[in-house]
Amino acid sequence: MPQYLTVGHLLHQLQDLDPGLPIRLAINPDFPFTHYLGAEIAVRDGKAFIADDGQEDYLPPSVSDALAWA
Repeated sequence: MPQYLTVGHLLHQLQDLDPGLPIRLAINPDFPFTHYLGAEIAVRDGKAFIADDGQEDYLPPSVSDALAWA
């Protein structure tokens, strides 16, 4: 996986997933939480920005393990 994700890389990662599957951001391996993604995307200065839309809960330990954060 590239360090700097592109729209193409993201689409490739998501293409085989159920389109109804909720998406969360996993934030901060030292204090892991899940965050909602905002619904709007802003494109500025040659980059796409997706806003955080608030914290949901603690990140499940199984996700920390899968991300090699444990």
